[in-house]
Amino acid sequence: MLAQVRWVFWVQIPPGPLSSWYRMLWHTIGIYISRFRDVHPVATTTIQLSKETKKTLESMKLHPRETYEEVLERILEDLRELSEQTKKEIEQAIREIKAGKYRTHEQLRSEMGY
Repeated sequence: MLAQVRWVFWVQIPPGPLSSWYRMLWHTIGIYISRFRDVHPVATTTIQLSKETKKTLESMKLHPRETYEEVLERILEDLRELSEQTKKEIEQAIREIKAGKYRTHEQLRSEMGY
């Protein structure tokens, strides 16, 4: 499944009349937005979250203007990307940790002479 790509444009407009280049840029952006804004229709719904869950989602934002939908999309994409091989390796690592087959940072530090 392909990930949905979102584009965000930040444009600072200089004061005064726009040059022909700026008018052309804004015209092009306007055409793009009008053509492609309905390609991925959005379903609007309301869900109930505990304050703790909302705070957790808020802390996961990469920037303040990122939406909760974008945060959730990243989480879901990460879950979908785990291949069967990766899942097996994770399960094996968990078994090894439970069996005590690991070294602590302190042990590695002393082994490496730090």
